[in-house]
Amino acid sequence: MLHGVIYIAIGIGVGIGASFTGLGGGFLMVPLLLFLGYTAQKAVGTSFMAIFVISLSALFAHGRLDNVDFKTGVLLGLGGIAGAQLGALLVEHVSTGQFKKIFALVLVCLAGYLYFKG
Repeated sequence: MLHGVIYIAIGIGVGIGASFTGLGGGFLMVPLLLFLGYTAQKAVGTSFMAIFVISLSALFAHGRLDNVDFKTGVLLGLGGIAGAQLGALLVEHVSTGQFKKIFALVLVCLAGYLYFKG
């Protein structure tokens, strides 16, 4: 029961972060799942399931506010389908330790870009 409450609390935090930033929430969810002891592969897969649910809710909320360009979103999503299949295959060949380093580097680069661009 306690795990369920913790997971719901994490989901609330990630949902707020995802809806606010538009980054999908994986940048928050994956490190949290890694911290909880998940392997990189299981953290990524589980994160996608949660982000799917969170994204539907965020899409509905932003759609009501007329903040969605549906045509562009669908086109990006179609490209993302191919990328997601490739990414899932690639992550199987990366150890959890390597994944953590790659993920951290991506986050640092993204943070630097946002910091210096803004």
